[in-house]
Formats: sequence, C-alpha cells, structure tokens
Amino acid sequence: MSSLTPLITRLDRFNQRHPWSHNDLYAPWVVRRVTASGAREVLDVGCGTGNLLARLHRRVDWAEGLEPDPGTAALAQARFARTPGVTINPVGFADRAPHRRWDAITLVAVLHHLPLEPTLRELRASLNPGGRLVVVGCHRDEGPADQLAGLVSLLLNPLIGLVKHPVPAAEPPPHMRAPTAEPPETLARIRAAADRELPGARVRRRLFWRHTLVYDHPA
Repeated sequence: MSSLTPLITRLDRFNQRHPWSHNDLYAPWVVRRVTASGAREVLDVGCGTGNLLARLHRRVDWAEGLEPDPGTAALAQARFARTPGVTINPVGFADRAPHRRWDAITLVAVLHHLPLEPTLRELRASLNPGGRLVVVGCHRDEGPADQLAGLVSLLLNPLIGLVKHPVPAAEPPPHMRAPTAEPPETLARIRAAADRELPGARVRRRLFWRHTLVYDHPA
C-alpha cells in the first residue's frame, strides 16, 4: 500500500481540481426506479442542495426533501422557493412527520449516516402499500470484489472528472460541500440487515464506492 501512496496522493489532488459528484452520476438511475414504480409522492432523505429533487419533481406530483444541515437546507429552500410541488424540510429523517406515508423514498449517500437496522425498519414503515425504497449507499470495503471495484473506480474517476469539469476548480461546487462521514458497515453487513428488515430487497455493488438497494413494499 505504501508504494501506491504517492500515486493516490497525486490522484486525489487531481480529483480536487476536477470535482464531480458520484451521487449525481446515479441520479438518472434513481429517477428511473422511482418512476417505474408509478410513485406520485416522493420523499428524498438528505436531499442536499436538491439536485435529485430537481429531476424527480418533473416526474411526480409532489416531492419533499429532508436536509438537516442548515446551510445546505437554506440553499435548497432558495432553489425551490418558486417551484410548485416541491418542499424542503430542514430536518433529518428522525424528525420527519411521523405518520406521513410515501409512494417512494430515496436516499443517496445518506444511509451510512444513520443507524442501519432501525432506519431500514422505519423506512419500510414510511412507505405506502406498494411503495418503493431506492437507496444509493456507501459501504466500507472488504474483500477482493470491493478492492477490484475500487481499483476500477480509482482509475476512472480522474478521467470522468476531466470530462465533466475540464477547467480546474478552486473549491468544490456547493452541492459537494455537505458534511461527509466514513461508512461503518460492509456490503455484507448491509445485505444481511436488508434481508432481515426488507425481505426481497435487491442489493448490488456499484462503481465509485457505491451500492444500490431497491425494495418494494407489499401492496
């Protein structure tokens, strides 16, 4: 690992000059999963500045974003102040309206900030019958499969950054400044929790240090 440290350091500096959002890369996939379920009312947990909401609201009747970080929530509120059918609630998932149910719930790079099993249980309870949960999550690397996916992601990351953000940046864009945290759970641990709390959920390893989870609540 020590022999790779100089290369990783140089790649990290390059990536900082050419930033792009791994979460935004998966936004079209999330929207397709939501619209395929027929959802009309959607909750986006940890909505950030609202990039996913901007896509979702064109495909559903009502979209609500929860964002506990005050500065990030203020940016999202200003962004959608004149957008019908979109509301931003500056709270976390634990402080949501407790009896509200949704046709679809989305979380992108949010689940690892929350207690895993209790949150999965509460997400299931927050879905309408026939509702869909769509997660793009982060997990802690473990084993050869994660190492291979990480290596491919490490090599692709600067190439995509150069295409998406060819002009070097002095700082990350606003939607990439929200608080971050290292994921505590491995993908195996997340799969096991999903098997218990979300029977039938589909969990897949993805590139760029992400995984996806789709769960359909019984009608």
